[in-house]
Amino acid sequence: VATTISLKKDNLIKKGLVGFSWTTFFFGFFVPIIRGDARWAIVMVVAALFTFGLSNIVFAFIYNKQYTTRLLESGYEPADEYSRGILRSRGMIA
Repeated sequence: VATTISLKKDNLIKKGLVGFSWTTFFFGFFVPIIRGDARWAIVMVVAALFTFGLSNIVFAFIYNKQYTTRLLESGYEPADEYSRGILRSRGMIA
């Protein structure tokens, strides 16, 4: 089950997620498309074609963490102490 956190950069706040992604499990490459993540959408489509959709199981375990890590690398920071604590407990920030 994914945990929702808030990330901010300047005046923009985005939702970050860590944990298993049921939406990726069921909807596959549509999740990165909705989030504006074209690169991972392409990767997921190609992988799904070669694995007949079984790759969605693997991506369900890794996509939320990857997406949130990329937001952190692009300058987003935890918006509150709850988000900071979750990221620390998952080893995503120091």
